[in-house]
Amino acid sequence: MRRALVLAAVLLVSAPAAWAQAPAPAPGVPKAPVALEPVSPTGASARVEPEEVRIGEPFTYQVTLTHPKDQRYELVAPTGESAVELLQQTRQRQDNANDATTTFGLRFSAFELGSVQLPDLTFDVATPEGPRRFVLKGKAVEVASSLPPDAQGQGAELFDYQPPQEVPIRSWTLLYALAAALAVGLAAWMLVRWWQRRPKRDKVVPLLPLDVRVRQSLDALKREDLPGRGHVKDFYFRLSEIVRGYLGERYGFEALECTSSELMASLRRLPTPGLPEDALMRFVSESDLVKYARADASPESCNQALAFGYDLLARTYVPPAPPKPDAAPGPRVQ
Repeated sequence: MRRALVLAAVLLVSAPAAWAQAPAPAPGVPKAPVALEPVSPTGASARVEPEEVRIGEPFTYQVTLTHPKDQRYELVAPTGESAVELLQQTRQRQDNANDATTTFGLRFSAFELGSVQLPDLTFDVATPEGPRRFVLKGKAVEVASSLPPDAQGQGAELFDYQPPQEVPIRSWTLLYALAAALAVGLAAWMLVRWWQRRPKRDKVVPLLPLDVRVRQSLDALKREDLPGRGHVKDFYFRLSEIVRGYLGERYGFEALECTSSELMASLRRLPTPGLPEDALMRFVSESDLVKYARADASPESCNQALAFGYDLLARTYVPPAPPKPDAAPGPRVQ
């Protein structure tokens, strides 16, 4: 009795250690896939189009399955090495009165001659009882050569794949590039020589007085009759540039780049005798409304604005003083 109790105690002590040494399943190892129960459609047919398959040319493997309407067949893409390559697959289903027809079109390309076994097709089937699986045995097709029957006698035959090889090709690109570079260099040299030998004619055109230039600009603007042709905005842009350019050159500041407020502030800081400040302010405000606020101006307003330009020139322009004559020589002392 005592020996039995000792043996039982030893077994109880050694059991946890044995359990601890049992290998645990490695993490990340996928579980074995659960085998699905097989199912078969009520009808299955397969055919190859075209019937004569040639190597390298695509052909269609059409599989038609007839099955109950409450089942859905989905093709599992074929995997593994094979003598054919899957290029494309399509699926169409048509429900009839009592059943349904699902048609699969698989576009293959064969790259081996002789009898070639198409891969087995596996279909996942959804049924009311749960997922099932159907496997259709692949069909054997005869792959013929794409060459004519007398090709071997004429010296034409199929060769196996070869690694890339260097093929020398005659090219005139380098010579063309050298010729183009030579032509460009010669043209540049001739242009430099012509530039160095060209006759130099420095003609200095005297600058007309300020009042003459401004009056010519006003006369040209008047002849264009922009308001009469519907270009009121362009008229005010041109007239404003003429007036601002005159004021800037007359009083010595950058008037073309000033805003309206900066223009008036600059004129107030300068001695401007005879300047009609109120009329100028009205002209500037009217010009801004037409140019930037899309305000409309009547032909009378445009004529008054042009008349203001002439009046501003007449009131503010002072002709420059004539140059002083050279001093007369003094009496000669003997």
